[in-house]
Amino acid sequence: MKRLLVTCVLLALPLAAVAHDGPHFDAKRLAEEVKALSSDAFEGRGPATAGETKTIDYVVAKLKEAGASPGGDLKDGKRLWTQAVPLLRSSIKGTPSLSIAIDGKPMALTQGEQISVRAAMDGSKQVKLDKVPLVFVGYGVNAPERNWNDYADVDMKGKIAIALINDPDFETGTGDFGGKAMTYYGRWTYKFEEAARQGAAGLLVVHETAPASYGWATVKNSNTNTMFDVVREDARSVHPQVEAWIQRDLAVDLFKQAGLDFDALKKQAQQRGFKAVALKNESFSADYAVDAEVITSQNIVGRIEGSKYPDETVIYSAHWDHLGMGQADAEGDTIYNGAVDNATGTAALIEMARAYAHAPKPQRSVVFLAVTAEEKGLLGSEYYASKPLYPLATTVAVINTDALDPTGVARNFTTSGSAKSDLLDALIAIGKANGMAYVTDPHPEAGHFFRSDHFGFAKRGVPALSYGSGNDLVEGGIEAGEAAGKDYVEKRYHQPADEFEESWTFAGMVHDLPMLYQLGSELANSRGWPQWGTDSEFRGIREASAAERK
Repeated sequence: MKRLLVTCVLLALPLAAVAHDGPHFDAKRLAEEVKALSSDAFEGRGPATAGETKTIDYVVAKLKEAGASPGGDLKDGKRLWTQAVPLLRSSIKGTPSLSIAIDGKPMALTQGEQISVRAAMDGSKQVKLDKVPLVFVGYGVNAPERNWNDYADVDMKGKIAIALINDPDFETGTGDFGGKAMTYYGRWTYKFEEAARQGAAGLLVVHETAPASYGWATVKNSNTNTMFDVVREDARSVHPQVEAWIQRDLAVDLFKQAGLDFDALKKQAQQRGFKAVALKNESFSADYAVDAEVITSQNIVGRIEGSKYPDETVIYSAHWDHLGMGQADAEGDTIYNGAVDNATGTAALIEMARAYAHAPKPQRSVVFLAVTAEEKGLLGSEYYASKPLYPLATTVAVINTDALDPTGVARNFTTSGSAKSDLLDALIAIGKANGMAYVTDPHPEAGHFFRSDHFGFAKRGVPALSYGSGNDLVEGGIEAGEAAGKDYVEKRYHQPADEFEESWTFAGMVHDLPMLYQLGSELANSRGWPQWGTDSEFRGIREASAAERK
């Protein structure tokens, strides 16, 4: 999940044309590719569906046509166009039976309405919980280095935890978690993992739009369909049996019925020393079967081999997948087409390969990586980063494109998160030279840095970023950009309405993509190795592999 447009006001720089000596990106080809990838024929590009097969065939054909060579798995001494990605696929059979009992009286919960339960990913084939106690665990954080443990002095075995989304600092902007900027402790993925480590039977994350940075429709559409995970040796070490979200109104009512004040307890949870609180005389029950099996999805990999240093690699990435087929919207549409998210980034990747193939051969190799299962938790990029086809130590950088704006030209741009690095500095300098202002992530509390495909590389030390389109539009300014971004998030993001529109000009992408080409090309034709900032948690990891770089 990610942000389409930035949302802060800045002093706009004068707009200048991108340098003419770089490649030209064709709006017509971008439009044709986005339209094709987001058509109903591709069925929402769900992993392990007929839509995946069509997507792989289409993207591979386009990469071939663009002039790239296969860069995937080795077979009989030759590279394939794909990298096999084994995934655990889990789905709930039928309609789950879900309820909460208050003083012994059960209250049924409707999947997708008050609650969104994910298919079990701990290996369970049947989930059957009967009147399991509920415990409020604040923000569900155990951070020894910050002297913070929301699970202190509570045994969670055989219990269901209830946790707030984001960090304890979100509402106040100050505290032990760096203020508004979300840490990894604020991500729902961490909260489920920590609940598993604590031995909890499950975790219910309380949804609130502001700290989650998206509405309930996104939660429902993302969590009530088929789920995927990388194949793990011990899935129960990171997944409790029940992983779910609940509406804030339900949480408030449950607290009230237990004689507790939700808002007062939330404030207490924002302070060190918070103690978990049991919801007296309340329990959770669940009964549903799970269809779980290991399937194989695919990352798509194209490559331009370097002329002098072929073993050193610059990676451009984008995710090809979306949500596939799911619950119908008000118009009865069940196909989640994913035009902006992320047919735009995939089209950009194809056209970037075309630009490199028609330019002088780079000194270092350039890889074009279209990953699977981003919408299921960044799984394709995580798999590649954990089992790289080309060593991470000699991977120069990763430049990711996700949910680009297919409309008009903007005077500014941003990135997902604002982690300091030489890579980001270089992009900012290129933007400035072309009249483009850089805006630091205006919503660091949303944790965008942890929500894009660059993250799997970053946490392993590789300098990486995800590019974001700007909001200060040449036609309409910030007011128009803000309105478009808000409209997309509310009405289209992770909904069937994210469909291709004939009115899209793709002028903004044509304007911006040469900057990303210049960034990668300069790296691919240099001996430089960008590094993370001096205070970055990733710098030490990168330094540890320095001896492997010439």
